[in-house]
Amino acid sequence: MLTLGIESSCDETSIAILEDGRKILSNIISTQIPIHQKFGGVVPEIASRKHIINIMPVLDEALKKAQVQLSDIDQIAVAYGPGLVGALLVGVSAAKALAFSLGIPLLAVNHLEGHIFANFLSHPELQPPFIALVVSGGHTALVNMKDFNSFSLIGQTRDDAAGEAFDKVARLLGLPYPGGPQIDKLAKTGNPSAINFPHALMDKQNYEFSFSGLKSAVINYIHNAEQKKQSINKADVAASFQQAVIDVLVYKTIAAAHAAHMKSIVLAGGVAANSLLEQKLTAGCREHDCKFYFPDKILCTDNAAMIACRGYYQSLHGKYADMRLNAVPYLELTDINT
Repeated sequence: MLTLGIESSCDETSIAILEDGRKILSNIISTQIPIHQKFGGVVPEIASRKHIINIMPVLDEALKKAQVQLSDIDQIAVAYGPGLVGALLVGVSAAKALAFSLGIPLLAVNHLEGHIFANFLSHPELQPPFIALVVSGGHTALVNMKDFNSFSLIGQTRDDAAGEAFDKVARLLGLPYPGGPQIDKLAKTGNPSAINFPHALMDKQNYEFSFSGLKSAVINYIHNAEQKKQSINKADVAASFQQAVIDVLVYKTIAAAHAAHMKSIVLAGGVAANSLLEQKLTAGCREHDCKFYFPDKILCTDNAAMIACRGYYQSLHGKYADMRLNAVPYLELTDINT
């Protein structure tokens, strides 16, 4: 079974081909980061136009690397949300055109679910059930995954996502886009205990997140120093901010796993590439006798292999889409029980 996956939710144009859901034959990613860096973030209209330019060359390269023809493809999986609507429409339109012209099934994939499934590509032995922490630029959520097509949302962010907070604080510190890796790098030279930034919603059995107050605290700290004409140690700010975010993520993830009697924890999303988060979750899981899984770095970012993997498991349950499929920019993670 060959599944072709398409991902275009933000600023990566990606197409992958998977054999039987878990074997990656190709996973081509064309990033737009250099283009958007001059603007300090993704410009939706520019991203959409670049996807249109890139989609066919990326498709050709994916087929060539996988050493297959379009006629060999059995089904098409595409991320239809969440994301930038114009960017999503490029991928959805391409997927529908390919599925229609080839006469093969179409699969509509939630981009956030795709991030979780990236772990199945990095860890062939991984099987549900487990607790998944999804942390990206737009979302932060805890998911109880009971089976490949059965999971429930435990809690999510009430305001800013962790990745969004990283990008905004990085911009405040004058760091280039994307901000997450820059904060991670700078924090290594700072003191994480230098500034006592707030940790929100730390009540027991509260699995929701909030990073808006933390972001405001960093803004106030910087502005107060500027008003007093005091210099700030950017490395200390980055380290203290990052520590506050990671403390909350790790505490709530371990607590959710303990409450659900789960012995496996999975990390997913762009922020999964953060070195301190990986380190702290590894230590926390070891302390609480849990197995810890996280994707290869290339699979933490937006990519089509994770979309194809998720689509494959949907196909096993006959969860196909039709030609009325449209982009849903504000698509959420919801409970699924099949």
